[in-house]
Amino acid sequence: MNHLKLICTLMAAAFAAAFCAVDASAQFKEQAFSQQYNDDPAASADSTDVLFSFKEYFAGLRHEQEIKIGTMTGGSALILGGSQIYNRQAWKLPIVYGTIGGSLGAGIWLNTSGRHEAAKYCFIGAGVAYWATLMDGVINFRPNDYPHPGTATLYSLFVPGLGQIYNREYWKLPVYLGAIGFAVHYYADCNKNFQRFRSIYLQATDPDVDYTGPITADQALYYRNVYRRYRDYSILAIAALYLLQVIDANVFSYMHNFEVDDDLALKVAPTVILPQNQFASVTPVSGQAAFGLKLGLNF
Repeated sequence: MNHLKLICTLMAAAFAAAFCAVDASAQFKEQAFSQQYNDDPAASADSTDVLFSFKEYFAGLRHEQEIKIGTMTGGSALILGGSQIYNRQAWKLPIVYGTIGGSLGAGIWLNTSGRHEAAKYCFIGAGVAYWATLMDGVINFRPNDYPHPGTATLYSLFVPGLGQIYNREYWKLPVYLGAIGFAVHYYADCNKNFQRFRSIYLQATDPDVDYTGPITADQALYYRNVYRRYRDYSILAIAALYLLQVIDANVFSYMHNFEVDDDLALKVAPTVILPQNQFASVTPVSGQAAFGLKLGLNF
């Protein structure tokens, strides 16, 4: 189960980084494109020094001010149901707490009764309900602009590829899902072979077992280590691709409305390439002129 813990740790780190990035990237955009040099520094200190503020979060829950989607979702990850309160859908709270609490309670009861397999599915159900609660908050958040970078980022966090769909970049969907799917398949294949050669190695080195297989213990140990290494690499690949599609959704949601002025243009024209040092006055240089293309960038 160590590899499963590693996946969960990497995903949790990506969640935490993205929650911070939603607010941090918004601050960068605000400073880069709407900075006023005569602003009072004290007036903007609260919005630039703190990425997440519980004071701001609870003020949003009381509907005293608007909060960013990253603040809403990050706070709701700790205080369950906060997104529904902020979105003025408090009627969903009994469903949220009933589903998650009921699944956890049933799982604990089944686990103490010795029915561990059934308890596992109850705990999985509680996790799915928790994910659905956060996803519901993101879906019902109504930003003032489209595409909203925070919404695109959180969509990709919760469902890989959904941020690209939100940005209407549908052609990227098979690229990311195909790459992630291949990495997951490669992980499953390597893990299967790792378990196979690990079992062979244990049998071959067990003095109580009369092992007569075609693979020696040294060969089994070698292949076990190889497949374990490739399995770990595939875990890193899954995490990297997952994080890449989150970053892609965030960046291209910003660039969606980027305006290209008419003065910014790339011009291609034919030109004559003269021999080197053809202007030298002392010694003539042999060589003939050549024809080519000239690239010019106006900005």
